[in-house]
Amino acid sequence: MEDFISSLPDELLFHIISLLPFESAIQTIFLSTRWRFLWNLPLVQHGTKEDVPSAVSGFIANFDEHNTTRNTRRFRFHFGNTRGLLSAILAPNNKLHLHFSAENMQNPTHFSWQIELNNPQNLSDHQPTPSTFFIKTLNLISVNHLSSEAVSCMVSEFQLLENLKIIGCHGLESMSIDSDTKLLSLTIFDCPHLKSLHIRSYKLRTFLYRGKFPWFLPEFHFNLGNAMLDSRQGPAFNTFKTCDFDRVLLTIKNSEILTLCKWTFEALICPSLSSFFQFYKLKELWWIDNYSKGFYNCDALITFLKLCPSLELLFVTIDHNSYVMPNATKWGAGAHATPLRSCTKLQHLKVVKLEGFDNQDNEILLMKRLRDVITVEPLILSTSDGTCLRNLIRVSSHDSHPPTVPHSLVSQEIYSYKFVQMKHNNQLCPKHGHIRAMKAYDSSLFGYRESK
Repeated sequence: MEDFISSLPDELLFHIISLLPFESAIQTIFLSTRWRFLWNLPLVQHGTKEDVPSAVSGFIANFDEHNTTRNTRRFRFHFGNTRGLLSAILAPNNKLHLHFSAENMQNPTHFSWQIELNNPQNLSDHQPTPSTFFIKTLNLISVNHLSSEAVSCMVSEFQLLENLKIIGCHGLESMSIDSDTKLLSLTIFDCPHLKSLHIRSYKLRTFLYRGKFPWFLPEFHFNLGNAMLDSRQGPAFNTFKTCDFDRVLLTIKNSEILTLCKWTFEALICPSLSSFFQFYKLKELWWIDNYSKGFYNCDALITFLKLCPSLELLFVTIDHNSYVMPNATKWGAGAHATPLRSCTKLQHLKVVKLEGFDNQDNEILLMKRLRDVITVEPLILSTSDGTCLRNLIRVSSHDSHPPTVPHSLVSQEIYSYKFVQMKHNNQLCPKHGHIRAMKAYDSSLFGYRESK
């Protein structure tokens, strides 16, 4: 059939794209070469790296979504003699994506980076301008030693910035973020050389981190409601002490949504726990685990669950490439020396989702251990590929085998488990907020790279 839509004028196609959510709009590059051509029509300028802040500011100030001659959402800036390249995209809902040309990832130049987001004095005397008041969400991708200073200068002007994402910055060794403005959410993904992270923020409520765990010094934000510490790659260096994690523990203790790796709990949290410590507000937990020498030991998870009396959703992912502590085999019955206060068993657990388990025996073993800390019957789901779900249900052995002794002599009912195949149902099987965020990030970043 003839493609009538692609034959429309550029102005109409641009208008169609402008009505779509950014994550969907960017996928139009896969429709045909005609649509890919539209995304390859950005504004193009040349200059030096010192010109980056003013160039981006001018691009934002010139944008007008109601004027087809001034609603170009893409901008490309070539700077310096080292073939530096900045690609910028203005997305709906006041989002700005800044993607710098990636340096040699195998041998990048290491650098330190400082970002300050502080209200200027007498802010009320400043006239609002599009370049300083327009951006509320900023994605910084592949910033390197050549562009970090220019980016810091530019970011300091975004006075209403609420959401900051720093992604794929190879060579970044240490970072400091200082904010007493409106910064509410901070995401740092895939910066493989990061060893030191200092955050000073009064209003931060969401912190999402993926990568090797650095020396992390948080200040002033002890009210994180959403914390993701996905450090399945292990620590950034081998000189960690439990006291180095004390401030982080105070920061995440009141979280309602949490992602944590098994090794982080074993090495940094468990040794310093007091008998009265609990995650009182935690409702959603994503626990990233592993097998040690082919055997799954759930003792660490069961111990952690005893600290979470309000838990409603539990997601357990087995990642065979996840970091394993050198002394992980020592963990087991009797190995946990810290006395935990006896707490009320989990009374609110609604869903348990298991992913990545090699066999059903380990899943059933975990469920039997889980029954020691819960008083309810949660929905238990298992998947190996993310789409095909199995429902693990508990059945009484008396239902399938008649008792060999009179029922009155049976002192304790014996249970067994069986799996029931079921169709994937998003309402029946909710996803952890961090899992959704990671998949959305990976998908949008892939589409963005394709569009380049």
